[in-house]
Amino acid sequence: MSQQTARRGGAAWALVITSVAGFMAALDNLVVTTALPSIREDLGGGLHDLEWTVSAYTLTFAVLLMFGAALGDRFGRRRLFIAGLAVFTGASAAAAMAPGIDSLIAARAIQGVGAAVMMPLTLTLLTAAVPAAKRGMAYGIWGAVNGLAVASGPLVGGTLTEHISWQWIFWLNVPLGLALLPLARLRLAESHGTGAPLDVPGTLLASGGLFGIVYGLVRGPVDGWTGSLVLTGLFAGSALLAGFILYSTRAKNPMLPMRLFRSRAFAGINAASLLMFLGMFGSIFLLSQYMQGVLGYSPTEAGLRMLPWTGMPMLVAPIAGILADRIGGRPVVATGLFLQALGLGYMAVVATTDASYASQLPALIVSGIGMALYFAPASHLVMSSVRPSEQGIASGANNALREVGGALGIAVMASIFAAQGGYETGQTFVDGMRPALVTGSAVVALAGVAALLIPTRRHTERQEDPAEPAPVLETAAH
Repeated sequence: MSQQTARRGGAAWALVITSVAGFMAALDNLVVTTALPSIREDLGGGLHDLEWTVSAYTLTFAVLLMFGAALGDRFGRRRLFIAGLAVFTGASAAAAMAPGIDSLIAARAIQGVGAAVMMPLTLTLLTAAVPAAKRGMAYGIWGAVNGLAVASGPLVGGTLTEHISWQWIFWLNVPLGLALLPLARLRLAESHGTGAPLDVPGTLLASGGLFGIVYGLVRGPVDGWTGSLVLTGLFAGSALLAGFILYSTRAKNPMLPMRLFRSRAFAGINAASLLMFLGMFGSIFLLSQYMQGVLGYSPTEAGLRMLPWTGMPMLVAPIAGILADRIGGRPVVATGLFLQALGLGYMAVVATTDASYASQLPALIVSGIGMALYFAPASHLVMSSVRPSEQGIASGANNALREVGGALGIAVMASIFAAQGGYETGQTFVDGMRPALVTGSAVVALAGVAALLIPTRRHTERQEDPAEPAPVLETAAH
């Protein structure tokens, strides 16, 4: 079944609903990190338990993203979006009321399930509601809000924990979710994918493979990369994903058609997204600790000083979306990634135990502009590289790769940091952070190279043959 064209509330309502929902899901990736000391004081638990309050969400979120998108395509995107939002909101309330560390971890895992169903469908629903000529600006605003959520997670978590209580990092989601549920029911139009039956073998292979890999990446820096469970997760996960790829090349109705990766646009933007999140997540993870543990800022003070980076998407991303409509997404995305790489490299150079804020400010501004230029056009490139009926699974695949990139980034950065430095003194922290940031800069620069491989054809008017593969070239709308 093709997408329905009926609209209930228009593009504006769709933009508000999907942006706020995306903000909630993206924020919960890192919002807990600055609250861990307070959670330990209230609920107890060892270091292993506290790490699982972060990892439980990352695992279920990353593993089920493609499955959530496939469910939406099969049973209705609006219907599953509402279901995912309801699960996420309820689990947020359960996390806020958790009487112990085990129940908090369980609530975080359920939060991830709801987010995995909700998040990939935000882009699909937004695309269905916005006319093609205006999607660049819409993606720009959506990308700005999501980018702000990812980057400001430590600030929001630290501020709420410092001035109210750690429970409010979860209570924050509840009124937002309760407000969005009726709006989504009344203002979003229903749409479906191809109507093909669910791909059960593909779902099991992909979910199992992602679980093994993400588990290994999350636990590697903590349990050691030679630990039996870590190695089992990495090798078994890789084997299952290889099986998923082989199966998907032969299946009649695969969950993720491998032919999509024959499109240079789809393959290029997904490679760039994975590498971007690898470099950015790991860098934010270390920089937020650097500002607090080395420079002596409180969580709120550190967050405020990072605003030139984390807040820049709100200013620049809508402009980036307009530029993508006019000149195409490839040059905008590539420019943003190279600027992000430049900013991270500059930060590595100026980082000392007593670095002034003025010396860090240029790096923060350049990184913020770069991140803003990436987010909006990247979403546009993903959605325009496939048929409308395949946009749900394309969004799910892109989000899954971003999450794997983020988990890999924290694992890689933590390993480099631990090998070159540590938490003993401010100087040992800087000694470990510098090579990690250089690595992050190089990885994001490689993402820029991947973005340059995306083909461009402006003002293309291509009539799709349903028997042919999905569009392989980016189009810039008038």
